[in-house]
Amino acid sequence: MRHRRNTTKLKRTAAHRRSLLANLACSLIEHGSIRTTLAKAKALRPVAEKMIGLGKRGDLHARRQAVAFLRQKDIAKKLFEEVAPLSKDRQGGYCRITKLGARMTDSAPMAVIEWVDQPAVDEDALAAPAAAAEPEPVAVAAEEAPAAEAKPAKKKAAKKAKAADEAAE
Repeated sequence: MRHRRNTTKLKRTAAHRRSLLANLACSLIEHGSIRTTLAKAKALRPVAEKMIGLGKRGDLHARRQAVAFLRQKDIAKKLFEEVAPLSKDRQGGYCRITKLGARMTDSAPMAVIEWVDQPAVDEDALAAPAAAAEPEPVAVAAEEAPAAEAKPAKKKAAKKAKAADEAAE
């Protein structure tokens, strides 16, 4: 019986589970929200809440604990400087899990886990890459299209037409 057992195993060894949760936590800190299975999202929530708690403490020991778990100094720096200060007035419940429905391939229940206090997104920074990625005007493609239609028929089609003419005579 699994009475009083609090860890969700996720069908992984302890080391694999620890690495998985560390990677999911890094992705959540880096991107603000991630799409994953419901079981992984539920397993990630307490880890992410503890990381925010460390970020709110902000002392040297908390930083070292966060780096030891996350294994990425740049992500830990972002946690302490950007993500945790947004939740300084909140006493708990830093994450939100939203159910999405079943995944098409294997019908696994999917979810989005995200911070309740999202960092503000700079709209100008998002618009600049989108503007640079615009395709070329359609007029250029329209000029080339008539040239493509004026091509002579392929040799096979010409041979078939010639054979059909000879057979008709």
